[in-house]
Amino acid sequence: MRDNNSILVAGRVAGEVSHDDPQQTRLAGRAAVLTARFEAIPFTPWHRRARIIMGSATFLDAFDALSLAFVLPILIKLWALTPAQIGWMIAASYIGQLVGALLFSRLAETLGRVHMAASATALMSVMSLACILVGDFQMLFICRLIQGIGVGGEMPVAATYISELLRAKGRGRNFMLYELIFPIGLMVTGQVGTLIVPVFGWKSLFLLGGIPGLLIAYMLYRLPESPRWLIGQGRLDEAEKVIRQAEESARRKDPGYSFDDRAYNETMLALGGQSQAAAPRTRSRWRELLSPTFRMRTIVAWILWASSFFVANSLNNWMPTLYHTVYSLELGSALRAASMTNVAQVVILLACAFCIDRIGRRTWAVVSFLVGAVLLAALAAGGANSLWSLILLATLAYGVVGSVNAVLYLYTPEIYPTRMRAVGTGLATSWLRIASAVGPTTVGYMVGAQGIKSVFIMFGIVAVIGALAATQMIETGGRKLEEISS
Repeated sequence: MRDNNSILVAGRVAGEVSHDDPQQTRLAGRAAVLTARFEAIPFTPWHRRARIIMGSATFLDAFDALSLAFVLPILIKLWALTPAQIGWMIAASYIGQLVGALLFSRLAETLGRVHMAASATALMSVMSLACILVGDFQMLFICRLIQGIGVGGEMPVAATYISELLRAKGRGRNFMLYELIFPIGLMVTGQVGTLIVPVFGWKSLFLLGGIPGLLIAYMLYRLPESPRWLIGQGRLDEAEKVIRQAEESARRKDPGYSFDDRAYNETMLALGGQSQAAAPRTRSRWRELLSPTFRMRTIVAWILWASSFFVANSLNNWMPTLYHTVYSLELGSALRAASMTNVAQVVILLACAFCIDRIGRRTWAVVSFLVGAVLLAALAAGGANSLWSLILLATLAYGVVGSVNAVLYLYTPEIYPTRMRAVGTGLATSWLRIASAVGPTTVGYMVGAQGIKSVFIMFGIVAVIGALAATQMIETGGRKLEEISS
């Protein structure tokens, strides 16, 4: 039997909102009650189904994002690519992702989380199939650029959706188990790429990324919309329908779970009845992210996204090529060595999922950045002289810094209210796109001009900047989304 005090409290608080407009008071009260009801629902098969389907899209996002890294060693010889062209080819996807993050996150505030995540997934899948048809650098650059729009649009919208489905208790663990799907996708891409690219050619990887995506996009369209977004849009009847589905799932899982309809009806009666009209909506604006209320948390988030992904994605995209060209590993061995970075990230994130609610988002980020900086400094000091020490240190550095990437997908949706959660997350992820475009391109020039050690020095400095920014994070663990953003 669940405690219904939160329902009654929500009703009393809503009744104090306005004495001038009784209709608005009733609607605000109903919205508060629905939010309290949804917050009280434990994790159920209803949540798990949404996490699996949305996670499948995130898995595909990771597969499409990294696939180029495992075909580049072939394309370098096939098309005689220069280091600068390699850098621009890697950057193409991230430039598209920047556009996608801004576009789809903004549309998600007005058209809904589910439809925008599905549309982004469909776009990146279609363009993955288009990559099979290209035959030169210019056409693949264009296809990857357009595909990046879908890749960049799916992740922030998906993270916002999953965050809004979860209650405060256990949100860190349940979200990180969802987020774990992304590095698993990277890991699978590495293993699959290692096996099929040398045998079936580089186009086979794009084929594998495209066909399943169309099915996943269809499944996404059929998911229930976020009740928190529906409430924010004033679509209270639709929100209640979704909430009742979740409550029914909770009762099937635990027969002892119940919602006292009498308490709900008494609360609504005190508020003047359940009006079918839409509640008033508050429109979000980009500039609100830099308003006095949100400015500090926004700037800190931007620095964190830029610094963590500058290091992690540069390592992830360049290591297969460095192993193959600079250290003369044969193609299969180079791909296998590079794929170990994603294995390390999965192991570290699995540990993170079960302790993030106790340790806290801020502590994990600070420690991970500092450990990564030490490992990168060791590479610059001589660890890169030996192939095996390079593989070990670079793999661990990526694993720990890459864990911050996943924590940021948890943290960023938490620090904004529902009306601007997708926009705030999308704009924050745009900094990862900028950093991920600038990073690999910069590495391409530095490797040729100054050598590989200079690259690791640069990465170490960026990791220290990330650690300093992480000390300014607000702690969100165990707090309700509505409490954090108030």
